[in-house]
Amino acid sequence: MDAFYVSVELLDHPHLHGVPVIVGSPSGRSVVLSASYEARRFGVRSAMPMSVAMRQCPTAVILPPHHGRYAEVSAQIMRIFRSVTPEVEQLSVDEAFLDVAGSIRRLGGPREIGEQVRAEIQSSLGITASVGAATTKFVAKIASTRAKPDGLLLIPGDQTVAYLHTLPVSALWGVGAKTQEVLARIGIRTVEDVAHTPLSTLKRLLGASGEHVHHLAWGRDPRRVVVSRPEKSIGAEETFSRDIEDSDVLRRELLRLAHRTGTRLRASGVRAGGVALKLRYADFSTLTRSKKLDEPVDSANALYAAATALLAALGDRPMAVRLIGLRAESLQGGGDGSSQLTIDRKDDNWRIAERALDDVNRKFGEAGVVPAGLLSAKGRGRPANGSGGRPAAPDGGGAGAGAGGPSGSRPGGRAGERRNPRDPAA
Repeated sequence: MDAFYVSVELLDHPHLHGVPVIVGSPSGRSVVLSASYEARRFGVRSAMPMSVAMRQCPTAVILPPHHGRYAEVSAQIMRIFRSVTPEVEQLSVDEAFLDVAGSIRRLGGPREIGEQVRAEIQSSLGITASVGAATTKFVAKIASTRAKPDGLLLIPGDQTVAYLHTLPVSALWGVGAKTQEVLARIGIRTVEDVAHTPLSTLKRLLGASGEHVHHLAWGRDPRRVVVSRPEKSIGAEETFSRDIEDSDVLRRELLRLAHRTGTRLRASGVRAGGVALKLRYADFSTLTRSKKLDEPVDSANALYAAATALLAALGDRPMAVRLIGLRAESLQGGGDGSSQLTIDRKDDNWRIAERALDDVNRKFGEAGVVPAGLLSAKGRGRPANGSGGRPAAPDGGGAGAGAGGPSGSRPGGRAGERRNPRDPAA
């Protein structure tokens, strides 16, 4: 897809079409998750530090990510792909390889199939895709990148080598900045240069990867499309703008991450059989702890309870925390199925409430209704960031409504009313 996160956000913010848009958090340590092509003209790129992006494009509109929404659209994209061929290898939330050899008699040649896929995504979802078609995965990937945005590039088999030899050496998989420097020292700057360099020289320069690079330079890529295995885990993590020692702040961030993860679980129709906690300390050392659940869940409340239990079990931490993450593991189908009945209806009440929250936020934006524990200290009806605001209630608290939908400029209804935090209806 073209600038996938931004494209999905524009479905809900159509007035932002044509202006620079960046998806990410404006905090100092965060990075750009996606940038519109208008923002890219200022040099903004994915994975760039947000502080740099904001300096390069100060007029950009910055939108927070909505991962549950992206998961929903991704599932629809993959269904479109699988309507063309069952041979689909999903690479990421918005990208896949399709082996269409078995679909040609039914749907036409590669160009026709590519155009059909693009048209279906555009008409059904309102976003654009770029397609590369070739006889190998490596060249198809290059072609899809070169076709962006909103295009299609077909590289016939008998033209593959000639096309590759027009490209810079950086087009080859495995050739990063350091490898480019090594090759440039002996005058290798293009794919054609690589192709005509003796294999023995490439092995001496690049070691075991020398042969791999040589094969790619001649368009040789024997890998087949491998049908994707189901995702084994779903999670989210947050890097704080400053290192955190306060356990209340860590628990509040876990609440936010639990809701992000729970939304993605329900959107994907799966439940988690386990939960993992990740902490990265100020010295960049990383610790993970996991826990098996008594029964599979897709409720943020259940994920939050398990994660905070793992956090509490760590006891005193050796130093402040730079990053915290929560991951749902041991995924299994049946996200909409029944669960074991219990005398205490609390868990089922949470599940029902969170699915209703999914519906509301899908329509009005994810800042419309949030857990009360994530309201800012001033109660403005918007989530507090990871470095401030009031702590979450011990069990995840209730929900708060922000007036005006996504803008959430003031608390709505009786969101400030005090209630028993252990009441599932709170």
